[in-house]
Amino acid sequence: MADTEVDLLTIGAGGGAYPAAFRLARAGARVVMVDPKGVMSGNCLYEGCVPSKAVRETAALYLDQEKFQHLGLPGRICPDYAAVVAHKDAVQNRRYAQHAAELAAVPDLRLIQGVARFIDAHTVQVHGERGDERFHCRHIIIASGSEVFVPPLPGAELALTSHDLYKPDPTLKNLPAHLVIIGGGYIGLETASFFAALGSQVTLLQKGGQVLQGMDPGMVDQLVPLLHPRIHLMMGVEVESLEATAAGKRIVHYRRDGMSAQIHADVVVLAVGRRPVLPEGLDGLGIVVDRHGISVGPDLRTQHPHIYACGDVNGRVPLFHAAVRQSLVAAHNILGGDVPMDYADFVNVPTTIFTLPAAASIGITPARAKAANIELVTGHYAFAEDSRAQILERMDGEIRLFFEPGSLRLVGAWVVGIDAGHLIGEIGMAIQGGLSAYDLARFADQHPMSAEGIGKAARSLF
Repeated sequence: MADTEVDLLTIGAGGGAYPAAFRLARAGARVVMVDPKGVMSGNCLYEGCVPSKAVRETAALYLDQEKFQHLGLPGRICPDYAAVVAHKDAVQNRRYAQHAAELAAVPDLRLIQGVARFIDAHTVQVHGERGDERFHCRHIIIASGSEVFVPPLPGAELALTSHDLYKPDPTLKNLPAHLVIIGGGYIGLETASFFAALGSQVTLLQKGGQVLQGMDPGMVDQLVPLLHPRIHLMMGVEVESLEATAAGKRIVHYRRDGMSAQIHADVVVLAVGRRPVLPEGLDGLGIVVDRHGISVGPDLRTQHPHIYACGDVNGRVPLFHAAVRQSLVAAHNILGGDVPMDYADFVNVPTTIFTLPAAASIGITPARAKAANIELVTGHYAFAEDSRAQILERMDGEIRLFFEPGSLRLVGAWVVGIDAGHLIGEIGMAIQGGLSAYDLARFADQHPMSAEGIGKAARSLF
C-alpha cells in the first residue's frame, strides 16, 4: 500500500480540526480530515451544543407564556415534544448542509468517513469509505473529541444519555412525566431545566455537595434558587443500580446519609461526564496522556512538534468555541514551521451554563482568586434595576465584575440571569483588551439593553 503525501491530516472534523484544515487548505496545503461520522462539526452539532440549545430556546418560549398571562394572552399552549424534536432535527440538517457546501468550496481539502490509526509519528492508516488508505503526514492534528462516559453501574443500559436525547432522530420523542437525571454537571442541569420548562417533573441526583462542580460556588448559589420549581435537587446521593419494571418504568436505587432508598421514574438520564476519545496507535508514540486527555501547553503541541492536540481530546477547556480557537492556534504554528507563534488562553474562555435562566463566567472569579491568593475588587449590577429585564419580566440575577486592586483592570466576571451568554462575550473582549473599570464606565452601551449593566457594574466602584 503506497502512502499518500499530505501536508496536514486531522483526526476528527469538529471544532478542533476543521478551522485549521480550512486555513491550511486555503494557504495551498494538501489537507485530509478523517472522522467516523463523515460530516463536519463533531459532537457539537451531532449531540451537543446546537441541538440541546435548539431544545432550550423552544422550551424558553413555553416558559415565557407563564409570565405574560396578565396581558390577556390566549391560554397556555401545551408543549408538543415531538414538534420540539422535529425543530431540533431540522436545525441540525440545515447546518450539515451548510457545512457540506463550505467543504465543497475548498479545493485540496478532503473529508474521509473512517477511523484513523497511528502507524508511526508521521504515518496514519485510515479504514474508511474506500477501504484502507495510508497517509504520510507532515503535520497531524489530533481532534478526536470526547464521548459520553457511562459508569459501570448495574442497569446502566436502562438509562438514556445526552447522545440519546440530542442526536439526529433521537431515542426520546415523548415528554416524560417524571425524569430522573443522574449527574449535576452542566449537561445534567441544563437538561433538567429544559424538561422542567416543558412540563416534566425532574429529580436530579448529585453525588457531591454542589451542582456544577468546578464553577465558582458564589455563582452557583445565585443560580440554583432561580431554577424552575419542577426541578428537585438531591445532593450527596450515591446511585447503586437501575431497574426496569414490568410496565416499562425505571427504578433508581441509591444511598443517601447511610440509608437505602429508591425513586420511580418514566425515564432516567445518565449525565456523569464525558471522556476524551484517543486514536488507535497513540500508545506507541510517547505522547503523554493525563486524566484529562492528551497533555499539551498553550501552543497545542505534543511531545512531537509536528503533532498537535486540540479541543476536547486535551481536556483543557472542553467547549466548542475553545476548540475552534485552539485549532487556529495550531494552524498558525504549523504555518510558522512548527515554531510557536500563537498561544491559546485556557483561562479567559467564556463559559455559559444554558439553564433557564442561564449563568456564565470567565477569567478569575472569587474561588479561583482565593485559591491563588489573589485580591479582587468587585463591581455589581442587579437585574432588578434593569429596564430590559423589567420589560421581559426576568429581573432575577446580576452581573459581577472582578478587577485587580489599584489598576482596576478587569480580570473576571460572572453573569446570572438575562442574556448571560451574550453579555459574557462582551465582557471577555474587555478582558482580552486589558480594559479597566474606568474604560467600561465611560462606554455608552445601548439602552434599553442588558449590556448597559456592564458599565453600571463598573461605575458601582466609583
